[in-house]
Amino acid sequence: MLSIDGHSLTLEDVGRVAADAPLKVALAPAGRSQLEAARRVVEERIAAGTSVYGVTTGFGRLAEVIIPPEQRVALQINVIRSHAAGFGVTMPRDVVRALMLLRANTLAHGHSGCTVRCVELLLEFLNRGIHPVVPEFGSVGASGDLVPLAHVALALMGEGDVEFEGTVQLAGKVLKRAGLAPLDVREKDGLALINGTQFCSAIGVLALLEAERVLEALEVAGAMSLDALLGSPGPFAEAIQAVRPHPGQAESAARLRGLLEGSEIRESHRVGDPRVQDAYSLRCMPQVHGAARDAFAYARRALAIEINSATDNPLVFPETGEIVSGGNFHAQIVGQVLDLVAIAVADVAAISERRVERMMNPDSSSGLPAFLARQPGVESGLMMLQTAVADVLAELRVLATPASVQSVPTGANREDHVAMGPAAARKAGRAVHGFGYVTAVELICAAEAIEHHRPLKSSPRLERALATIRGLVPRLTADRPLTADVESVAQAVRRGLFSAS
Repeated sequence: MLSIDGHSLTLEDVGRVAADAPLKVALAPAGRSQLEAARRVVEERIAAGTSVYGVTTGFGRLAEVIIPPEQRVALQINVIRSHAAGFGVTMPRDVVRALMLLRANTLAHGHSGCTVRCVELLLEFLNRGIHPVVPEFGSVGASGDLVPLAHVALALMGEGDVEFEGTVQLAGKVLKRAGLAPLDVREKDGLALINGTQFCSAIGVLALLEAERVLEALEVAGAMSLDALLGSPGPFAEAIQAVRPHPGQAESAARLRGLLEGSEIRESHRVGDPRVQDAYSLRCMPQVHGAARDAFAYARRALAIEINSATDNPLVFPETGEIVSGGNFHAQIVGQVLDLVAIAVADVAAISERRVERMMNPDSSSGLPAFLARQPGVESGLMMLQTAVADVLAELRVLATPASVQSVPTGANREDHVAMGPAAARKAGRAVHGFGYVTAVELICAAEAIEHHRPLKSSPRLERALATIRGLVPRLTADRPLTADVESVAQAVRRGLFSAS
């Protein structure tokens, strides 16, 4: 059981719930108390006849329009219906699950003023496997992810479509089958359900978790490539990192040292090798991989704060009784860090491709056969894997173009600077997916290259990683289609199979 209180959710919790782990989610007692305290303030202000944005007034440019009491519930229902205006491909199930969890958690923070039933029903959907159909396009990340969140809220009302038991069905019918009453929307509920950064944060958290796993696999791939190319681990020495103490660089170098320790291949060329320095793609792995580690660490800190924040508007402060309009719905920080993730991914993928090319190229591969083929000329070996990676790189470089600087004013110019957080998140997610393929290709090529040094063995840790690869794809004995090999290793990389190597 995972209990949410608005303050203690971790990125790993999000990943587990998104992956449909056998884990139920419940509202913690502290979260319930926070929700109830904020709700009392809203009800007191309504009873007192006070003007409250989005409760007794319209929204955005229509904030000056006063809503009569008998129409205030209709206002909340209408904002959900009208904002459920997304289109495009339906978001994957794991993203929708993460989205619902994050929205429930931010409401449990206790500053939104919604009814407790909003959170309870979100968690019922999660626990029963009811997933609203949420389209990919429609949000600019300010005033929050209004459109995708509205599609979730619409399903809570028993309207729109949901995915349940493997098929898309009408939400009302699924709620009836599950014995759940649709949400009885009250004042502030509609605005509270749709105002926040949870769509881009959900995509971003899942992308970052995967990027971290892939980067760990890339360290394994890089170490294998260095050994296969008869490179030197000397540049990974602790003393070199200590005089330029970026945390990611030091971490990367330490892992590379550990991965390469005890290699027979290394010992075979320690003495008498005329080369003074390796190419940058080998020698500078700590500096390049480490920069990605630091970028991911920054993104992790920002997202960890974001998923435990109140991102509604207006915000309710029970301790003072105030209801204050602000801008916590603005997803600029989320968009920026996810743009950075995409930039970092493009760069580490680029250095990986350079190592693959060196193993393919007989002019730079330290005696390996051309394209690692058994009979170069008659056979093409792994030639086309480098070509395919070049295709991925072209897309990764386009995806590295920032979305968070592409503001387009909306809402009759009231929302005159927007974050484009969802666009940044979608880019980051696609970039990380491509990164998994690039890393898988390097692992396959490096494993094949190391086998050309037999009977010499690599380090114990790299030999275990090689055995894992061989459990997925056989050694190349003749030309064969390589698609299934890459897909198999890429899936293992994304699952984190090489993270502990």
